[in-house]
Amino acid sequence: MNELIVCGVDEAGRGPLAGAVYAAAVILNPARPIAGLADSKKLSEKKRDALTLEIKQHALAWAIASSTVEEIDSINILQASLLAMRRAVEQLVIQPHKLLVDGLHCPQVSMMVEAIVDGDSKVEAISAASILAKTARDKELYALDQQYPHYGFAKHKGYPTALHMAMLIEHGVSPVHRRSYAPVRKLL
Repeated sequence: MNELIVCGVDEAGRGPLAGAVYAAAVILNPARPIAGLADSKKLSEKKRDALTLEIKQHALAWAIASSTVEEIDSINILQASLLAMRRAVEQLVIQPHKLLVDGLHCPQVSMMVEAIVDGDSKVEAISAASILAKTARDKELYALDQQYPHYGFAKHKGYPTALHMAMLIEHGVSPVHRRSYAPVRKLL
């Protein structure tokens, strides 16, 4: 009998005021378990980076995709997150039978899909996806920090911290800020 191929899916970056939203899809290899998988938010950046390398080496398949700031502003953050998830799943080199997605909402795909609240803490494949999505988004924010150094993106990763809000007020809205988000919209 054929084994059911299950894929974990998660996103990173729904809350920030700037940058794309990222999603990852991961099919773990049962023969190559990865120790230490957990919700990316509960891991240090160093640990996430180390696990990212392991996931990319040992998973049967993985993919990372994103939705742009323009897409977020045009279709809303939830739809943009689901779009990024679907894009990640569509890039997989192995077609899974079932997706396990962190949260309440599922992307529109052609296979079975189940949403699991706190899935990134309960299902290793979702934890792995959470880690890949977070490290990919952080990498983009470090790049945006180089491009727009006066916003402090490397420090706050686009989240609405006191520092970020102060920089937004001082320097105005950049092209990478999400204009549909209330704190940004108020400054336009």
